Amino acid sequence: MNPIRFGIVGAGTMGSGIAALAAIKGHKVVLYDIEQAAVVRAKDSTARIFSKQKQKVASFHSASLNEPEHNITYSSDIMELAECELVIEAVIEDLDTKQSVFSRLESFVPDNTIIATNTSSLSITSISSVCKNPERTIGTHFFNPAHLMKLVEVIPGLNTKPDVVEKVKTILTALGKITVLAKDTPGFIVNRIARPFYGEALRIYEEGIAGFATIDWAMKTFGNFPMGPFELMDLIGNDINFRVTNTIYNDTFFDPRYKPSQVQKRLVEANYLGRKTGRGFYHYDDEFKNPMPEANSELGYEIFFRILSMLINEAADAVFMNVASVIDIDTAMTNGVNYPKGLLKWADDIGIEKVFDNIVMLHEEYSEERYRPSPLLKRMVRNNKSFY
Repeated sequence: MNPIRFGIVGAGTMGSGIAALAAIKGHKVVLYDIEQAAVVRAKDSTARIFSKQKQKVASFHSASLNEPEHNITYSSDIMELAECELVIEAVIEDLDTKQSVFSRLESFVPDNTIIATNTSSLSITSISSVCKNPERTIGTHFFNPAHLMKLVEVIPGLNTKPDVVEKVKTILTALGKITVLAKDTPGFIVNRIARPFYGEALRIYEEGIAGFATIDWAMKTFGNFPMGPFELMDLIGNDINFRVTNTIYNDTFFDPRYKPSQVQKRLVEANYLGRKTGRGFYHYDDEFKNPMPEANSELGYEIFFRILSMLINEAADAVFMNVASVIDIDTAMTNGVNYPKGLLKWADDIGIEKVFDNIVMLHEEYSEERYRPSPLLKRMVRNNKSFY
């Protein structure tokens, strides 16, 4: 496709990554932030991205005017976004702030400019409700680091026009992204379906069934996950992970499947946020010795299968509730959070009845709605169906 003019609102890690990617692909970009200090930091951040890219791609030439750094304008003047064809908002995950950005943008960008939000869990319809023309608004949820991670969730709001969806998908595909279409529901695909990876691991830990190092070991050993849930929560930041869980829990009217953990809440209160503060579930000080896992195969497999069953149940329920298609769900989980296999394909491989029986057993044992089996799994077992 021909180059377009991108606008990015928010010069943090995500905004800078999206801007760098668009510039690398030959598009003109205006990277805006209200804080001049953030703009300065973004210049350094994108310069590092470009430097690494140049090391990988031999076709870059230092004298070329087409180098990506020439494609970005850094600004603290929002009016410089006035001629952009697509503006992506990447500010803090706060509804009022995002609505304020959308309202301001709509007041001066052309009528054919698409206004997108990079929200990870807030409603697209809610964000765009302040707009006079919400038909041109949409969700484009990139994954961090945005210039490297392939997946983008595309989420139409209630009023988004179909041609806006198709145009955005075309633009993102030209950026080298894999797009999946998600319904405007809490958490969309990835953040909704991934909740049990963290939540059930925390529940097992809270019950004293196993320590966090053992749970991480189990998921990596028996499931081939690249990271265990506690390692990943520490990497993401316990504050961010806890906030996303809270948002989904509140927005699903307190569905117990997404109930936040008191253990994680206490870590956040203590500022034990993970790698960025030097301590989370693990310590990141060489002088401190972290606990070793209990390498018990029977226990490890039980932990793995309990968490995997909950993940599959969640994925099946997303299909049941028309959040996304089977293919898009598996594509999202393998490309957005690097799961070793699509969850619904995994269910077929293990046997849907085996997964369903495990969920039923948990439901009977705990008598909690948290463990209710998806009606879709129940129907599939009854009718001897598979996802693929």
